[in-house]
Amino acid sequence: MTSMNGRPADGNGVSPDAARDDPSPSAPHHDTVAAVVGQWQAVHPGLDTGPMEIIGRINRCAALLQQAEDAPLRRAGLSRPEFDLLGALRRTGHELTPSELTRETFSSGAAVTKRLKQLTERGLVERRGDTRDRRVAHVRLTDAGRELVDAILPEQLAYETAVLAGLDTPGQGELATLLGELLVQLEGRLGVLRV
Repeated sequence: MTSMNGRPADGNGVSPDAARDDPSPSAPHHDTVAAVVGQWQAVHPGLDTGPMEIIGRINRCAALLQQAEDAPLRRAGLSRPEFDLLGALRRTGHELTPSELTRETFSSGAAVTKRLKQLTERGLVERRGDTRDRRVAHVRLTDAGRELVDAILPEQLAYETAVLAGLDTPGQGELATLLGELLVQLEGRLGVLRV
């Protein structure tokens, strides 16, 4: 098996060069994905598990972040998808139709409809019918919704900063760039995934 840089990797998915060059006291890193990779290598020696080392870690990070939830959002009684919907209305600065919100939040139409119902009941968004087409609705933030987004966003960003505190600033920039490149490829190849 090879590591991401093409050099031979040890059973934990870490190349000898990377382990030697890593100045941290815990090098090499033995995360849960490294253990899984090691098990697969024991069953299938010579199998290239490089993709698993990337995709598996992305999936594991996503699962852990979902388990941890977003503390500021939780305190406000919002889920991440609800906040994303409110955020879309706030950052675009104008009314959006449910279809536009579906595209903005990478969600299904049914999920957006459900969230809009809940947020309307809480007085955070309001809907108005289109004067020319009764089938179309326009959604906007209420004053309460705008105030809530503006109050939560700085706190949410501070929370996310704390979550990423284990990575130095250059590391965060490099990770953001690499993930951005991967996302562009996936969106182009697979289309935007709906949840």
